[in-house]
Amino acid sequence: MTAGPGSVARRVRRLREDFDQSFAEPARSHDEEHFELLTIRAGGRPYAIKLSQSSGVHPDRPVTPLPGPQPALLGLAGFAGAVVPVYDLAALLGHPVGEVPRWLVLAAGTPRLGLAFHELDGHVRAAATDIIRDSGETGDDGGHGLGGTLRGLVDLPGGSRPIIDIPAMRSLVHALAGHAQAADEEDAP
Repeated sequence: MTAGPGSVARRVRRLREDFDQSFAEPARSHDEEHFELLTIRAGGRPYAIKLSQSSGVHPDRPVTPLPGPQPALLGLAGFAGAVVPVYDLAALLGHPVGEVPRWLVLAAGTPRLGLAFHELDGHVRAAATDIIRDSGETGDDGGHGLGGTLRGLVDLPGGSRPIIDIPAMRSLVHALAGHAQAADEEDAP
C-alpha cells in the first residue's frame, strides 16, 4: 500500500521539522542512557543509523550518475556548494541493486559522503538498554557485517534492527574506491 502525495509531503515536513528541532534543543551528549536513531530500510531490510553520525536527511535529491566499475556508486550530488559522492546503501550492505533509492543521508565528518536508501521509517529515541552489543559486529555473515559496518542491534517495537556504523561505512567506501583505482591502473596500457 503506497501513501498519497499529500501524505508523503506531510511526513517529509514532519520529519524535517523534527530533525531541525533536534538542533534547536540543547545537546544531549551527557545523556548516555538514550540514543537518537533514524530507522530506515535499504534493500527491503530494516536498519537504524545513529543520528549523531549524520548531518542531514534529504528526499529525492538529484544525483548525477558517474560511469565506473562500482555498482554501489550512484554518482555525485551538490550540498551547499560541495560535491558529495553518493553510494547505494543496499549495494554496500550486499543486497541486490534494484530500484533507485529515494532518500539520502549525509554522513557527519569528513570526507563528505552521501548514503542513499529506499525508505525512511522515522526517528526514534532508544534507551541504551535497548541496544544489544556483542563482541563483534552483527550481520548475516557470521556476526561481522559487510566490512564491519553493522555494529549492534537495537530492539524496537516491531522488531530488532542492525545499527549501521557510518564511520565504518566510510572506511568501506574508501577501501572500495582504492580497489577500483588499483584495477583501473592495472588495465591502463
